[in-house]
Amino acid sequence: MIDLHSHLLPAVDDGSRSVEQSVRVLRQFADAGITDVCLTPHLLASQASPGAPAAHDRAWERLAAADLAGVRLHRGAEVMLDRPLPARAAAQPGVRIGGTRYILVEFPRLVTAETVTTALRHVAALGLIPVLAHPERYSSCSVPAAQRWRGAGARLQIDATTLASPRARGERARALLAAGLGDIVAGDNHGDDRSIATARELLASQGAGEQAEVLTTRNPRAVLDDRPLEPVEPAPVRLPLASRIRRLFDGSEP
Repeated sequence: MIDLHSHLLPAVDDGSRSVEQSVRVLRQFADAGITDVCLTPHLLASQASPGAPAAHDRAWERLAAADLAGVRLHRGAEVMLDRPLPARAAAQPGVRIGGTRYILVEFPRLVTAETVTTALRHVAALGLIPVLAHPERYSSCSVPAAQRWRGAGARLQIDATTLASPRARGERARALLAAGLGDIVAGDNHGDDRSIATARELLASQGAGEQAEVLTTRNPRAVLDDRPLEPVEPAPVRLPLASRIRRLFDGSEP
């Protein structure tokens, strides 16, 4: 498995706080069968023109020197599109996933669907392929909206642990997979226990093992190789019984 979204570059954002914490998580990843991890610290588009900050470079050197149990590390950023992505930023390999044409982007949770579409088109016009992080988090996300986002040139990355959530964002994530609109599943680990293995196991348990392979291995590998992604067949996902019961007693969230 390959995880293209993590906050394990130590002490640079709201993720892992130390090399030791990151190493502990990466070794757990290795035990779960994860071979490659892209480090994608938060970065504002308005500050991305110089490329990766010097603090990120120093943190990378410290982590890369550690014993990572064979996990291969790749660099990138999760770029918050607080403004249209500057052309100078788009030209910086350090803000793209592994230096490829793919770039991980995000928005504030209350963004409108139309704003997302416009911003994604702008990124695509710069010659990049935007990978929209956790589209299910955005209150404007729906199947029709996601179809427009993909039509604007984006590929959609769904958070692994959200698939099993009984909350509104979990319902949106499952709707995207059921419609065949998810391209990649990633962990969005912040130095905790979130893992793409969670989604792979859930999908495989419901007869969607082939989709799980594409979402967690083949498409992430295609991103790192700078190749086109495979289409993913629709994968209806049912909540585990415990989650369905919990939903009865828990309010939804956007």
